[in-house]
Amino acid sequence: MINYILRSLMFVPGHNERLLKSAANSDADVLLLDIEDSVPTTENKKLARETIKRWVENRAFKNHLVFPRVNDRVSGHLLKDIYNLTIAGVDGFMYPKSQRGEDIYFIDKLLETIECEKGFPIGTFKLIPLIETAAAVLNAQEICQASKRVIAIAFGCEDFITDLGGIHDVEGHSIFSPRAIIAMAAKANNVVPVDTVHINVHDLDDLEKNLKLARLLGFEGMLVLNPKELPLVHQYFSPDEKEIKDANEMILLAEKAEKEGKGVAVLNSKFIGPPMVATAKEVIKRVNLISAKSLKRNRQ
Repeated sequence: MINYILRSLMFVPGHNERLLKSAANSDADVLLLDIEDSVPTTENKKLARETIKRWVENRAFKNHLVFPRVNDRVSGHLLKDIYNLTIAGVDGFMYPKSQRGEDIYFIDKLLETIECEKGFPIGTFKLIPLIETAAAVLNAQEICQASKRVIAIAFGCEDFITDLGGIHDVEGHSIFSPRAIIAMAAKANNVVPVDTVHINVHDLDDLEKNLKLARLLGFEGMLVLNPKELPLVHQYFSPDEKEIKDANEMILLAEKAEKEGKGVAVLNSKFIGPPMVATAKEVIKRVNLISAKSLKRNRQ
């Protein structure tokens, strides 16, 4: 899998200095510095661009991946958003309202042009398309394949439900299928699947219920609205002690069986097949990436 730890991607209005300061001190893996939905006027979008640029240049977010959420290609703001924020310290962009692969190809070529002009290596700035409509869900695989810059795709459930004309029920039945499709499309194309926001930010029991389902579906991270959600989100998207212990044992037994010329290894009366070994190696790789990230943050 791709070498990014994207357990928590937290939205922060780009024009709000108080919330930017809180975000800078948070443990979020990714800061989605917003210039779109939470910044409604042209004047505030301009302010958000300027504010984000200043904070990034001052290295306020050095412990985070930084992905501004820009406006879509028909908004009239996209070029200004991207041109002003293709700077050192920005890792890439979240692109909203991705409908099809063509949208991502367009952003890819726009970024390529700007990278050439500004002297950045081609491919410096990565992309996280936001899947927010029925068309986007059905085109999720095409969106993943449209550019090598795509490192993840994320689900935006509220816009999806509005587009669908459905109801966001408490049990989550109406968004189960799109969640599964998005996770499968991402994994089929070696990008990270990121689950939708949890709207009821103060209901941590309901958050935990959603995180359990997200793990079952294969998600590796979640969009976050409030720092209070981060501990649970990180808990569920980080391997626990038992997973780590089982993974290490599985790898050792599989290696031992191979050296001894045995066809299979056995752990707890269960045969260890190649898919299980591959999963175990991914668990250990993820643990190492998380540990490296924590070590780097502690040193700074």
